Amino acid sequence: MRVQETETRLATPTGEMRTVIMAPEGNGRYPGVVMFSEIFQITGPIRRAATFLAGCGHVVALPEIYHDLMPAGAVLPYDKAGAERGNACKTARPVTAYDADARAVLDHLASRPSCTGRLGAVGFCIGGHLALRAALAPDVRAAACFEATDIHTSGLGQGGDDTLARMRDLRGELLLVWGRQDPHIPLEGRRLIHDALEAANATHSWHELNAAHAAVRDEESSGRYDPLVARLFWELTLDLFRRRLTE
Repeated sequence: MRVQETETRLATPTGEMRTVIMAPEGNGRYPGVVMFSEIFQITGPIRRAATFLAGCGHVVALPEIYHDLMPAGAVLPYDKAGAERGNACKTARPVTAYDADARAVLDHLASRPSCTGRLGAVGFCIGGHLALRAALAPDVRAAACFEATDIHTSGLGQGGDDTLARMRDLRGELLLVWGRQDPHIPLEGRRLIHDALEAANATHSWHELNAAHAAVRDEESSGRYDPLVARLFWELTLDLFRRRLTE
């Protein structure tokens, strides 16, 4: 499908949030998916991922996760300075602000004439954590999380988060994909998350791959991109969304 890109500004408790919308051209109706970026915001790889997912038959919304900390349209570079700024922003916002932002995007997707009202989430790194938190809402049927950071340390937002303690709130299905060579989520951390999901009897699938951190980011300069890992993640994600958002 050909994809059309538009932009909207959504009202949130912490100010206006620029959100990029990728959707198939034409008058069809499709499931809505909120895509949460890495700490660098809407970079080229994230934009291409959203275009791909939209072209597979979804209305995809890309919010700027640090909209109250940086000017609209700001993108951090994939370098040390960009990582330091992104990580500083990650803990400068309260978790309630992240949750309110997710709710604003989900409500917007559900209200769009091109959306069927069936909602999902997908995210990478911090975005994987945000996608899981979005799935705590009862109207989110599925969430795909790639190398979701800070869950095992409760390190999202000012003063930390309660994600591990809220696994029992999950009603939809989770897909979790991890890289064994990702230093941000070591084996002990992955076990902690897995045990919390099992204790909550959450519906989920769990995949551990031989992959570095950010292995699906199609930036060759990082030295981390693995096309086969990316292909597998998207195959699993599309299968999840087909089952939970389309059928």
